[in-house]
Amino acid sequence: MPLLDGLRVVFSKIHGYGVVTMRPFKKGELVCFGDGVLYLADADFDDTYALILPGEDSGKGSPLFWDLACQTRWFNHSCDPNSEVMSKWDQEADTMRAWWVAKRDIPVGEEITYDYAFAAEVAEPCACGAPTCRGLIVDDAPEELAKLPAHLRGQLRGAAASRVA
Repeated sequence: MPLLDGLRVVFSKIHGYGVVTMRPFKKGELVCFGDGVLYLADADFDDTYALILPGEDSGKGSPLFWDLACQTRWFNHSCDPNSEVMSKWDQEADTMRAWWVAKRDIPVGEEITYDYAFAAEVAEPCACGAPTCRGLIVDDAPEELAKLPAHLRGQLRGAAASRVA
């Protein structure tokens, strides 16, 4: 697995390992491409580091799972992320492509994060430390927050908590 240019894996203040920048990235700049293995929804695999991607363009059904197999697997969640993951189906290679783009300027030494936006059924406590932390790693769309189990609703903070009230 080749190292990603301008990035380094380190111990993270957020969770386990993380990836920090070794050079600055400007808003809108490509941070990196992610490498992975494609799985269909009915496959038996560990989806811990997988992106859930739409499968409409592939003809393989939905959803598809892109199991990250490079340093991107250590990009942590943040409720105030500095990057956004993008994806598209590559017809020629018959696989999914995923890449991260800077949402704002990212200085040297900052950890790369993106919003995991978990479905309510798999939401878990968040330790991102952002001032706008939702308290849970969960998609903050009102219809998704409404599906949260009662035992997790009490952990919501800030604007997300007011959308569930």
